[in-house]
Amino acid sequence: MEKYIIYVIVLLVFAIRLAFLKISKRNEKAILENGGEEYGVKNSKRITILHIIFYFGSLAEAIITKAEFDKISLIGLFLLTFSMFMLYIVVHLLDGIWTVKLMIAKNHKFNNHWLFKKVKHPNYFLNIVPELIGIGLICHSKITSIIVLPLYAIVLYIRIKEENTLIEKIIKPNGV
Repeated sequence: MEKYIIYVIVLLVFAIRLAFLKISKRNEKAILENGGEEYGVKNSKRITILHIIFYFGSLAEAIITKAEFDKISLIGLFLLTFSMFMLYIVVHLLDGIWTVKLMIAKNHKFNNHWLFKKVKHPNYFLNIVPELIGIGLICHSKITSIIVLPLYAIVLYIRIKEENTLIEKIIKPNGV
């Protein structure tokens, strides 16, 4: 019975992610219609592909190994719950400009909310990283984690470098 809990959790989080993707698509459209631009297109595609591979790989590994929900899974669930809460917070704080892609709205201002001051890139470090670790722990997906997480770390590093450059060159000069 416990193994079905794992499947339900992964599918539920995947559904939550799809709901946030819908918000992202709406924001992307508005940003582009109002003169904004997309950056880092190739790397955004890599992130999307790796995210999907990680979810399906972890779920497949849970099915193949007949993983059961245990104390390790519970730790993963706590991380996953925290990550989804942080995703909600970040989307709320970046109202109208949050996207899964790297997009800059026209006259994009720097958000100086305390969360962005204390944790640079909270969407990555408080949402994506704990989300992936949480899914990996819930599913006991050792092989998927060993293969995909290092690749994800590389593309996330590239994304953060790209974003930092845009913050300094475009966003901060537009003001707070």
